[in-house]
Amino acid sequence: MKKILIIALCLYSSLGFAQRIKGSDTVLPLSQKEAEVFGKKNKGSKLIVTGGGTGIGFTALIDGNTDIAMASRKIKLDERLKLQDAGKAFKEVIISYDALGVVVNPANKVSQLTREQLEGIFTGKITNWKAVGGDDLKIVVYSRETSSGTYEFFKEHVMNKKNYASAVLNLPATGAIIESVSQTKGSIGYVGLAYLEKDVKALKVSFDKGKNYIAPSMATAKNKTYPITRPLYFYYLTKSEKSLKPFIDFTLSAEGQDIVEKVGYVPLN
Repeated sequence: MKKILIIALCLYSSLGFAQRIKGSDTVLPLSQKEAEVFGKKNKGSKLIVTGGGTGIGFTALIDGNTDIAMASRKIKLDERLKLQDAGKAFKEVIISYDALGVVVNPANKVSQLTREQLEGIFTGKITNWKAVGGDDLKIVVYSRETSSGTYEFFKEHVMNKKNYASAVLNLPATGAIIESVSQTKGSIGYVGLAYLEKDVKALKVSFDKGKNYIAPSMATAKNKTYPITRPLYFYYLTKSEKSLKPFIDFTLSAEGQDIVEKVGYVPLN
């Protein structure tokens, strides 16, 4: 997806004011489309959808600057405690699932990597593609910034909770990773399934030390054979549930879940 709008407007809210959704750039395209379709069916007011990262979404929820926080990871303990200290009870809803694709420049002849090799690349132990069967070329590593839920998820599930190398280049949005990888021959990064496109090449990955390599796709995410999959979330304050319920229920409905798959995410069922 070449262009991800930062702000999407649609009509919604029986109370006559804008409901706000903010957070994960991974969840952003899905929420925008759900909001667009929901707005056509509910011509009342507007729903404003903005990205920025999962951490930004939780901060906005804590500070009262959003009604729904989009997240590509579960809420952290410190975020939970801040809401608790503020007397703000909240709810968590899984709205879909996502496969996280590891991408390289199309000119790169490497087509598959093990989890251990990915760990080595992102922690800085492997710095040349020659070490993993590629050309004698320096590896340029792109990652999301630290406020991103995708950054946290990749660190925990792919890097075995090890730290990113200091040379890793952190980018503020998924679209920036796509653009950078597409323009840099020796580069590697990671993006959500809905962002995969011909300008980058998705690698097959193995989580069983090279016995089986699986490519990210809707089919492999659905049948759970692709190992880097995760739930995507909406978080909101319990006190706001009544006004937000129509939109959340729509997202979870058969029609909403059909949108999930059309946009490129994995439906709940």
